Amino acid sequence: MRFFTGLHQPSDAQHFDAAFISKNRLAKRKSGFAVGDWIMDSGAFTTILTHGGYPEGVEVYAAEIKRWSTNGNLLAAVAQDYMCEAHMLKITGMTIEQHQQLTIERYDALVKCDVGGVYILPVLQGYDPEDYVRHIEMYGDRLAQGAWVGVGSVCKRNGDPRAIERVLMAIKAVRPDLRLHGFGLKSTALSSWIVRELLHTADSMAWSYSARKQGRNGNDWREAKRWTERINSRPEPAQRGLFTAEELCLM
Repeated sequence: MRFFTGLHQPSDAQHFDAAFISKNRLAKRKSGFAVGDWIMDSGAFTTILTHGGYPEGVEVYAAEIKRWSTNGNLLAAVAQDYMCEAHMLKITGMTIEQHQQLTIERYDALVKCDVGGVYILPVLQGYDPEDYVRHIEMYGDRLAQGAWVGVGSVCKRNGDPRAIERVLMAIKAVRPDLRLHGFGLKSTALSSWIVRELLHTADSMAWSYSARKQGRNGNDWREAKRWTERINSRPEPAQRGLFTAEELCLM
């Protein structure tokens, strides 16, 4: 699993091998910044929390992606999805199925735009494991063999790694070929060898919360660096490689 460090300030990306940066942090920036491999986040959570949806067409986001497509090595831009936690459903007044359909519609519109050749990372949404399986079916052949795909609505369940494990195993049971990205995972979830085994990539800004909670600067890239090093220095689990995705899903 490769870890992408979530950062408040794009200029801090120079200190990391892999960064995860929200488009909201780039919107008012006029100049480029030093960065290696990175992923652009769509800022979906903040947008829906604030507006209950997307007030702008996908072409606005597409233009931002294209603008930054040659800055460093932009590996992917996350599609504009609709989260499925209960409080998000309450904001929109819609169902999980409706959020899933809107997520696909937004994805379809974005991949038709000129984004400078940047990969658009589709997002699987749901809450219970069977929701994610249904969403895979809804995507159909949009998800090519071996596609890199985000798994949404898991960051609020970091306190229960087993819930995240069940979601990932359900996805892998029907599509073991998918390379999964976990959004906003904390050290508790990443301590699970099953989570680490099933994820291809993950990101987090948990370092910031941890620093603030302990009375330190939650905006200091050095805090992010130390947190990231702890995540990356964890030895691979002894079980790693002993199980296929299908066998994991039967556990």
